[in-house]
Amino acid sequence: MTPDIDFSKKNAGYFAADLVQDGMAVGLGTGSTVFFAMERLSERISSEGLDITGIPTSFQATIRARDYGIPLSTLDDFPELDIAIDGADKIDSSLRLIKGRGAAQTLERCVADASELFIVVADESKMCDNLHGPVPVEVIPFALGLFEKRIRELGGIPTIRVGVKKDGPVITDCGNFEVDCDFGVITEPEQLQSLINNLPGVLSCGLFTEFTGRTKVVIGNENGVNIF
Repeated sequence: MTPDIDFSKKNAGYFAADLVQDGMAVGLGTGSTVFFAMERLSERISSEGLDITGIPTSFQATIRARDYGIPLSTLDDFPELDIAIDGADKIDSSLRLIKGRGAAQTLERCVADASELFIVVADESKMCDNLHGPVPVEVIPFALGLFEKRIRELGGIPTIRVGVKKDGPVITDCGNFEVDCDFGVITEPEQLQSLINNLPGVLSCGLFTEFTGRTKVVIGNENGVNIF
């Protein structure tokens, strides 16, 4: 990560954290830009006495939030959230997203669905005219072979994601496989999302097209942020 990108992510994360108000239940996404938001929330808790409850979307987010001293709970206790702050891998002009580089898109989708306002924080490199690149999909191990066959029938190229510091496939927080499926440029993301999510054995794919009506995208840059 270059210093410029790091600073851009910090600007986006800090801006999103400053939108949080006292008493809110806040969804906490997974990834480097969201961690800057957690850093700022931690500062506000210490300096302002900000009273919030965080709902994390992964083990990683849980561990980081605890390190920052953010009080945590679950969707069982807070099925309706005031706001969620999360990142994205690709964002198009209609605010449709590709997520899942951190293999947490299933829990992230649950938190986004529960939230009144969905704040997406990113740097400028994540913006695009049309969604493209691999679509992460969480698949139960039993259905892997069938899933790969069905993805190829849809015109995609499936690749099981493998661990960097472990042998074998990446295992999600829910205990499943993460498969990256390349469709090239995605011209009809809503339709593709529906087709993938309806395949047997799929928990959730990384296409997020259903939240555009309550999405605010915060794009950080060296000088501040742009809001979409």
